[in-house]
Amino acid sequence: MSVRVVARIRPLLEKELDKDVIVTADRAQDGKPLTIVKIPSPKNEAEEFSFAFNSVYDQATTQEELFTAEVAPHLKALFQGYDVTIFAYGVTGTGKTHTMRGGLKLAERGVIPRLLSNVFRRGKKLAKDSNGETTVDVALSYYEIYNDKVFDLLEPPEKRTPSGLPLREKDGKTMVVGLSERTCEDLKDFEKLYIEANNNRVTAATKLNAHSSRSHAILRVKVTQTTGDMVRESTASAIDLAGSEDNRRTDNGKERLIESAAINKSLFVLSQCIDAISRGDKRIPYRESKMTRILSLGQNNGITIMILNLAPIRSYHLDTISSLNVSSRAKRIEVREIENEVVFKQLPRSTVGLGGPNVIRQPLRPLANAHNVATGSVLAAKAAEKAAEKADKPAKAFMVYTDKKPTAAPARPVPAVANTSSKLQPPMVITKRISDVTDSALRPSKLARPTQIGLPRPAVAAPAKEQQLSISAAQIEAMVEKKVAEILASRAAELTPPATTPEPAAQPKEEISEDVKRRLEALEKRIEKESSREDGRSEGLRLLLQARQAKERGEEEETLRLYESALPYFPGQTKLLAKIEKLKIKLGKMAPEERTTPRKTKKILVLRDEDGEYDGTEADVEDDVPLRQHKTSKKKVSKASDGEESTGPASPRTQQLLDIVNSRDLALIKGLHGFGAKKAQDLVDVLNLKGDGTDEVNRIASLSQLKMLPGIGTRTVERAYEGLTLEV
Repeated sequence: MSVRVVARIRPLLEKELDKDVIVTADRAQDGKPLTIVKIPSPKNEAEEFSFAFNSVYDQATTQEELFTAEVAPHLKALFQGYDVTIFAYGVTGTGKTHTMRGGLKLAERGVIPRLLSNVFRRGKKLAKDSNGETTVDVALSYYEIYNDKVFDLLEPPEKRTPSGLPLREKDGKTMVVGLSERTCEDLKDFEKLYIEANNNRVTAATKLNAHSSRSHAILRVKVTQTTGDMVRESTASAIDLAGSEDNRRTDNGKERLIESAAINKSLFVLSQCIDAISRGDKRIPYRESKMTRILSLGQNNGITIMILNLAPIRSYHLDTISSLNVSSRAKRIEVREIENEVVFKQLPRSTVGLGGPNVIRQPLRPLANAHNVATGSVLAAKAAEKAAEKADKPAKAFMVYTDKKPTAAPARPVPAVANTSSKLQPPMVITKRISDVTDSALRPSKLARPTQIGLPRPAVAAPAKEQQLSISAAQIEAMVEKKVAEILASRAAELTPPATTPEPAAQPKEEISEDVKRRLEALEKRIEKESSREDGRSEGLRLLLQARQAKERGEEEETLRLYESALPYFPGQTKLLAKIEKLKIKLGKMAPEERTTPRKTKKILVLRDEDGEYDGTEADVEDDVPLRQHKTSKKKVSKASDGEESTGPASPRTQQLLDIVNSRDLALIKGLHGFGAKKAQDLVDVLNLKGDGTDEVNRIASLSQLKMLPGIGTRTVERAYEGLTLEV
């Protein structure tokens, strides 16, 4: 379903009764409702623009009629779980706040009070029909967007922060963080909250509106229906947008200018979003303004109603046309009518039996992964088992790799603990390492590992015996000398040059076939020929350049000599031969009858008009230097310029155009292509200044004279000439 757009033309104010009314409502057919807004063109009063909408309400429409026709039919959908969005759009001073809020009298109440009244009435009826099984709760949130900052209207202004409330995304919807929500039991509670909140909204007086809204106001009504454990939520949003302002007409001061800039920016972004949606763009600039981000036109699910407010007088002419254009594009926006999901209440978890003095607690169980419990005793027991297993095995006679012999991990000694009670106590864990107990001077060297380390008994806390090294000092010296000798030998090998290895015998090359040899020779000759040709061409170009310079200096003998020198490099060039013969005839070296090349001719470019007439100009077809024969592209030549530059009589089309201009008939001149009402009137005024037109001196005789007139250029004359149709 697309956005429903309705237009409302506000009635005239007391000070506007003598103003000119230009906006009217009309219907497509007799007997049909009003659906068309008509407004004259600002450039031509005789031309009228028509804009079609879903409905149009004229000046006589009351608040009740508008609500009954546009909002009341969608209350049923609101209670069925659909979201409803209603927003007023228009220029400042067109009655948006009056449409949404209304006055204090009962008959002047706007859309918002009537909406809440119907919600409470329908909620009570629903509870009565269900015999109390269904309850309807109504909660309100009311906030404004002032200078692109969000402020809560249900809170006093003293509690506002300078930066306003932040926006966040949740479940595809834009939410205002920290926004207060008040429940309403009946219409009196709502009126009390609504009046206090409207006093917190920023309003100011401008030249066009004594109570101009300086912010966008959004009222969010959340309707919650509870039936047993089933909960259904739906939201109705009523948005009163601030109107766009022309600061040249409002006479805004410094503070009002800042507010006006923020309002105009947000409304401009809204029009950009509408244009992008109507074009089908992938990116919609919602995030460029907080108002468009909250409104999310085209992305919201449910029913959307746009009320376009219009002022009928002429002073709003251009602003009204702009609002009509934006609203007509908004009709093409499609929204999805998706029903909100029903949420079921979850039963609270039972807490009976979780506490109290009579609860029987189970004894604590040992941890399944007890890697930090009695670590010392466990390791000691494992070490004792491994030592017992090794004691049973026979000792090996020798060991091939003494340095690689795995050593058993020393067990942590556990001191003997005296029994102080009848109950058995676990042995205490010794956290010190064996290296901390023994003397640091007796630690084994890193050069050689000990062959055997005795396992201490678990119950002995005394330090272990001194351990003997398995290698002597003489053996260490021998190992060091051997390592030094290896290093010196490797360095000497790096310094000596490597022995040259005999190169393998060269394999005989494969013989090239005769066909390949011939192709290679032909290719070499071709390359030599091309290089010589390029060298010759550059030399010929140099001679031609020198000939041109000699010709400019008036040295005809030198020019002839240079042309003849350049001729071998450009054989068969007709233009070069013609230049040589021309110079020879001029110098008396050749008779004119002996000339072999054709003389220099002028070709007449003939253009045919659409009516069969010809028009032509002369053009020199001989170039100065015959270097390359470029392909000449056909250039588009204007027929109007051809008719102007020809020395012959004017073509019928040109004469017809001049006759229309000299007639000074406003209707005929306006009918020319490219001439509007203003330009035709200016042309007639200029011609009248020259005279009455009866004298030939005051008449326009050619297109060049027509182009020189003020306000008439070459482009205008060409368009009029091309769009002219000859009278048969």
